[in-house]
Amino acid sequence: MKKTKSTLFKIKSPIIRYLTLIVTTLLLLVGTFIGSIYIGAWGKIPSKEELANFQYQVASEVFTADSVLIGKYYLNDRQPITFEEFPEHLLQALVSIEDERFYEHSGIDYRSLFRVGVKTVLMGDESAGGGSTLTQQLAKNLYPRRDRNKTNIVVDKIKEMFIAKKLEAIYSKNEILTHYLNTVSFGDNTFGIESASLKFFNTRTKDLSITQAATLVGMLKATYGYNPRIFPEKSMERRNLVLYAMLNNGFLTNAQWENLKNSKLNLDYRDYDYSSGTAPYFREQVRKQMLRWIQEQNKNGADLNIYTSGLKIYTTLNYKLQQMAEESMVAHMTKLQNDFERSYGKNAPWKTNKGLIDKIARRTPAYLRLKKTGLKDAQILDSLKRTTRPIVLKSWGDDIEKNISVMDSIKHYMKFLNTGSLSLNPKTGEVLTWIGGINFRQFKYDHISQSKRQVGSTFKPIVYTAALEKGIPPCTYFSAQEVEYQNLKGWSPSNSADKDETYLNYSMEQGLSNSVNTIAVKVLEETGIDNVIDQAKRMGIKEPLPKEPSLALGTGEIKMTEMARAYTTYLNDGHYIEPFIIKKIVSDTGDVLAEFEPQKSETAAFSKENAQIMLEIMKATINSGTASRIRNIYKLPNDIAGKTGTTQNNKDAWFVALTPKMIHLTWVGLDNHEIGFKNTSLGQGANAALPMFALMLQKMNKQKELNYLTQAKFPAPTDHVKQLLDCEPIKRDGFFKRLFKNPNKKKTKKFKNKA
Repeated sequence: MKKTKSTLFKIKSPIIRYLTLIVTTLLLLVGTFIGSIYIGAWGKIPSKEELANFQYQVASEVFTADSVLIGKYYLNDRQPITFEEFPEHLLQALVSIEDERFYEHSGIDYRSLFRVGVKTVLMGDESAGGGSTLTQQLAKNLYPRRDRNKTNIVVDKIKEMFIAKKLEAIYSKNEILTHYLNTVSFGDNTFGIESASLKFFNTRTKDLSITQAATLVGMLKATYGYNPRIFPEKSMERRNLVLYAMLNNGFLTNAQWENLKNSKLNLDYRDYDYSSGTAPYFREQVRKQMLRWIQEQNKNGADLNIYTSGLKIYTTLNYKLQQMAEESMVAHMTKLQNDFERSYGKNAPWKTNKGLIDKIARRTPAYLRLKKTGLKDAQILDSLKRTTRPIVLKSWGDDIEKNISVMDSIKHYMKFLNTGSLSLNPKTGEVLTWIGGINFRQFKYDHISQSKRQVGSTFKPIVYTAALEKGIPPCTYFSAQEVEYQNLKGWSPSNSADKDETYLNYSMEQGLSNSVNTIAVKVLEETGIDNVIDQAKRMGIKEPLPKEPSLALGTGEIKMTEMARAYTTYLNDGHYIEPFIIKKIVSDTGDVLAEFEPQKSETAAFSKENAQIMLEIMKATINSGTASRIRNIYKLPNDIAGKTGTTQNNKDAWFVALTPKMIHLTWVGLDNHEIGFKNTSLGQGANAALPMFALMLQKMNKQKELNYLTQAKFPAPTDHVKQLLDCEPIKRDGFFKRLFKNPNKKKTKKFKNKA
């Protein structure tokens, strides 16, 4: 039997034979290589089942009560949308510039691959592109490349081809476009067209104009190089190239092309960065509450993640009011900071108080790191003083970039006044505005949810309320004369005014509206400390309070949210309302997961009549008392009641405003308790805290849509309440009483805590 030679050996020409052998070997190697990729030797290729059931990681969104998107929580910023929400011109722009034959190929465009191969390999044209179809790009979006070396790029390209073929077998063309536009990166950790539309143009995808759509599609080639915020000119050139591709593909007429190519690039950039944007302190508080809520839900079998589950969180915040509050805060605090620094001059503690500066330095991470190395205290402090590095320093003007030491940075930030500002609906407890500090990036500490400060004279209404509840009539007169209490180590509370009050007796209304300290302590003494503390608890204050006469002057340290809760009683017939910030939580599929309702105390803290009396007294504070600049300087005609507050050594300035449909609290001071205002005229609540509310209300009065807040009226007091308050505000001692009083000598007595 004759042996048959292979076809290869029948070829007589050795050159052709060897070439054929080489080509065959190469084809076998290539085939083996491709086969090894297919079977997973270079990493698993997802099955059709996995591709049919992949899940997006979706950002959770935070909305105001008026449905404005103010923030997101995410690992990847993405909000998937449906095909129906894509405008036609967006799809036309995408296909025109990225994959003209998208509707003709089945995942791989072999014609395009051949064209790119010829241009790149034979002609050396590196601008020929990669020849990837939108389906292949989707594969890359779903399974991002890990390494960038040449071998792995080839493997990844082939993997993407296999995945693309599977995707085309599973999904329709419209579904592929939907997945692509929901997964593609636009840089800055922004994924998907919806997130990009909101970030760059503050609009939903369905509302994108042709030029906006072309701008975003143009970014896909190079998300940094064609970023319209960073490189507007390059972005416009790329946008026009996309528009020209739309023209060539018949999606635009010549007239449209000529008109659109000359249009300006109008961005409305919204960065949903954690540390910036609208209401960052509020968003952080929402995040903390959501994490606790999710933890409870997951204990019961849920599988939720605030960063990936695509939750929609609807809050109580009023967007327009928050903007006004933030603008007013910046305007007031800028001026106040300048006045504050000017008042201290060259002798400011952040310049001269070495002991305090060193004390703060010892709390810094830099000090603690150096201490671990074994250095002594003096060496560490010297190092913190001498070692410099470039730092961007916060300023109320433009931020300052300097080469400075840690010690210089401490001195810079020691001087900054800070604030907390909170507004809420007194009937429901819904928080309307929330400012936890002057700048979340530099000052993370939230003075609404975290800080406990002495509340000063804003506590006095609680003292007077307790007195009314005990049966002390509002027209009871108390002597304004300063008293030295022998059983309190000679403690002698005084008044801030310079006028002689030895012979004066104030009604309760006059005493509170003018915040007379000596009167407040005497009202507390007549009422009893325990009764006042019990009254505070019934009004919603949960912090422990000092059982001392100084309580009348607000020495108790209380959170702002608790003070807000207490003041809601005056507008709710004695019932307090719990402040809350989240109204509703909705899943990524639109199911309502939770709704939150107002929580009102079951038992009234005091009578309706006493609520009316206190409201009338606090109106007097605005009309003729310590907060009269509301009328005199800011010319605000609104129905307002309120109370100012200033603590010892001018450390804390407070103002509480009550309007028929809004309560507003403001605190101003320094984070460091050891520094206060230089003098009372600058640091009193009427000067340091009140203007923030006044400026905000001025803005509100100009907005017709806010008339429901600004033009609301307090209910008229009953005739009986008017009679109870119908007395002279001040009585002067009679002749014989004055005869036996020595104005140059303090009255001495023992303080009696009447239960």
